[in-house]
Amino acid sequence: MNRRTFLGGAAAALAGSAPLAAAHPKLEIGVTDWNLGLTGKVEAVALARKLGFEGVQISLGRKIENNQLPLASAEVQARYLEAAKTQGVALVSTCLDILHTNYLKNDPLGRKWVADSIPITKKLNAKVILLPFFGKGALSTPAEMDYVGDVLRELGPEAEKAGVVLALENTISAPDNMRIMDRSRSKSVLVYYDIGNSTNGGFDIAKEIRLLGKKRICQLHFKDNPHYLGEGKIDMVAVLHAIADIEYRGYAVLETDSPSKAIEADMKRNLTYVKRLMSQNGM
Repeated sequence: MNRRTFLGGAAAALAGSAPLAAAHPKLEIGVTDWNLGLTGKVEAVALARKLGFEGVQISLGRKIENNQLPLASAEVQARYLEAAKTQGVALVSTCLDILHTNYLKNDPLGRKWVADSIPITKKLNAKVILLPFFGKGALSTPAEMDYVGDVLRELGPEAEKAGVVLALENTISAPDNMRIMDRSRSKSVLVYYDIGNSTNGGFDIAKEIRLLGKKRICQLHFKDNPHYLGEGKIDMVAVLHAIADIEYRGYAVLETDSPSKAIEADMKRNLTYVKRLMSQNGM
């Protein structure tokens, strides 16, 4: 073996075991207001900043008044925008919680709430609306998936005009989510990829992240409930490598439980773990 061959082999071996390159896009970490114990409350913004998060995901609420979502109030929106500016924390996305009651797969009210959430989210500069499909609202048949795809095809142009993404979070596979996105025919219909939900569903999350790619994933949830991150069954290093491989740019939002019931301490612990892991892997 000559010197050039030896050095080339050594370099390849080191590359295979080395941390992720520093050139990979920066991943930013946010938190859900509901896991802070402040669902739909503007105080979540200050607490997110206090704990060291870069962004917060806001619940749009389930308590309907005057046929409007709670955050339809211009006064409430102004309070959120002021808090975000003062605290230096981004409002990274909204969550259309009411879809846990009015299921998008079969309830006409679900369509109304999605339409109503678009201008609210635009006003908050949040850009992404999480559309949940869980419990009795979960997608379980091709017909339900097609129905949702058709509804989102109708709403897609409105979302595109507002510069807002309609983000699917559910318990189905990456290919099934791609089926809905393709049927919607809208660049504003993407996936909100939750590594905990997909792991519980038996899917290979690193493989799915790579399959969907950066063009189909608009945001991620990090969780391994009921465990602290890094202490459950999810290989977080593999997750970070998959995210880096697709060159994802944006937020991963912690939706982590509080095993000790001390929310601030547990959130800080999970955030510290993720940041340390990112640093160790060049992110």
